[in-house]
Amino acid sequence: MPRKKPFSNKQKKKQLQVKRERKRGDAGSGPSSRNASVERGGGERQSDTSDSETTDVRRINQQPSSREGRHDPNRFRLHFEKESKEEVERRKKLAMDTVLQPVSDKELEVDINDIYPSEKGLGFPLRPSWTYEMSRESLLRKEEKSYRDYLEDLHSRNPPGSLSHFEHNLETWRQLWRVLEMSDVILLIVDIRHPVLQFPPSLYHYITGDLQKQVILVLNKADLCPPPLVIAWKHYMTSQFPHLQIVCFTSHPGQPYSTVLQKRRMRRKADWSHAGGLIDIFKACQEITSGRVDLSSWEQKIQRDAVAERLGGERTDEGAESVLVEHQSDSAMEMSNLSQELYKDGVLTLGCIGFPNVGKSSVINSLVGRKVVSVSRTPGHTKYFQTYYLTPTVKLCDCPGLVFPSRVNKQLQILAGIYPVSQLQEPYTSVGYLCERTPFLSVLKLKHPSLQESESQQGQQGSEEPRWTAWDVCEAWAERRGYKTAKAARNDVYRSANSLLRLAIDGRLCLCLRPTGYSCLREHWENHPDLPEIMTLQGRATEEEGTGDKEDEDDGESSTEPEEERDRDADDDEDGDDEDEGFGHRSQDEKPPGFTVNMYNVLRENECA
Repeated sequence: MPRKKPFSNKQKKKQLQVKRERKRGDAGSGPSSRNASVERGGGERQSDTSDSETTDVRRINQQPSSREGRHDPNRFRLHFEKESKEEVERRKKLAMDTVLQPVSDKELEVDINDIYPSEKGLGFPLRPSWTYEMSRESLLRKEEKSYRDYLEDLHSRNPPGSLSHFEHNLETWRQLWRVLEMSDVILLIVDIRHPVLQFPPSLYHYITGDLQKQVILVLNKADLCPPPLVIAWKHYMTSQFPHLQIVCFTSHPGQPYSTVLQKRRMRRKADWSHAGGLIDIFKACQEITSGRVDLSSWEQKIQRDAVAERLGGERTDEGAESVLVEHQSDSAMEMSNLSQELYKDGVLTLGCIGFPNVGKSSVINSLVGRKVVSVSRTPGHTKYFQTYYLTPTVKLCDCPGLVFPSRVNKQLQILAGIYPVSQLQEPYTSVGYLCERTPFLSVLKLKHPSLQESESQQGQQGSEEPRWTAWDVCEAWAERRGYKTAKAARNDVYRSANSLLRLAIDGRLCLCLRPTGYSCLREHWENHPDLPEIMTLQGRATEEEGTGDKEDEDDGESSTEPEEERDRDADDDEDGDDEDEGFGHRSQDEKPPGFTVNMYNVLRENECA
């Protein structure tokens, strides 16, 4: 016992020394990155394989690890190409000087061929061929060489600065290989607000061509998009990929944000089976399997959950606890045979893949009907390959989120949620990109910093409208929310910018892209016969009744609401399980369970621009 005390003191001293060394290493990052991770890869256990020989890579999302644990939580960390200090400073100055100009509706339209041009070689690293005669070490070396060749070819076709952020961690790509090999049907999950950003054609063609497997495109978060736009995106993806099965999905139908500042969407009860689109996924799988797998147990589970939901009682999944099994694998590169046999042992294996922050874990929780996977708005929250049995004949595989290389604008990519907001070195240009495409003034109720100064000096206000820059928006939001620096008590523009970006990622300040030609065919989509079906999926059947006089009530709340406990620091809990925190508990200020709000009326628009 006496020896333990000096040992613990030495440990503390060592930890303090390591922290000081890390802080010194981060001194060149600039003051705006004070909330970023202090760890940049120095002195860490090198269990990952990245392209550090080719580019300067930034490793983010450092997780604490224990010596006794068999699993290394940092093995599948996000690895993105590091930006130079000069580039960061250049964009910061741009955000201070460039006057924001609203863009036209045409500029909100995107084409998948512009995001993933075929001539640029924007594929993904494939697992090289191997045989059982190869040793594990020789296989790993072959995979590393193949990955380096892939990166060299990618960078040779695309000049520096033209590529978006994309995953540089080979270990995470190995996880994808394993899921693709194990799965019979692939659920490719995307965010309906910007689906073409998260649908790499090379991945689709590899699965359907080389692997001869089927893909179901899940348009998730359908409740955050106007119904006409949901239909337009569905038809656009069908026109580009005629054999693709497409399903609309939402984990929170009829539960929008009542105000822009509300921390979490209202929940009627703690029940993941309330999700919309479950039966559509089942029907798509039923059509693909064509009777080769007995899916009756899955259908019965969906029916039981639906009955329990209508009755408002507790679900009684008899035997569910004994059927659901979780496996966590830390070795995705194990030498397993690429099985050509589909539906082995009469089990349908569904692989869930997609970019970070598209809601893969929420889809799995909704399919199971209860929480089995923790969810978070932090990209890269799922750290390893996981499998779950939905029923005795249906198995789910969850893969960590992967960012594929593309030619998308990096600011738009950040707004899509693929990069941890708290670790951005320069968030201001992304705020400017957002404000040029949303009615930020009417939503956020901001007062220009120059007007605030003139009022404090009791001067006369000019007749001209003030011009806004991204920096001005961040300053005005910091003033309204009371974000101040610790020492000088100045407006904390960095925290303010992070807060605005999280509002966009969460869907409270909604930015929805549109398919090519949407503006010309707007009237067609707004009168489409499928609109009632989509509105039912979104839980907006009683929307017109519930958003009459109460609309003004909500608008007033968002404009005059003080910094109350329930939303004061809505941007400070990024690393928590946001979707589950406070689940099923309603605060005193929340509306009754039957109350619904049209989020697009809150934004003072008929649709989310």
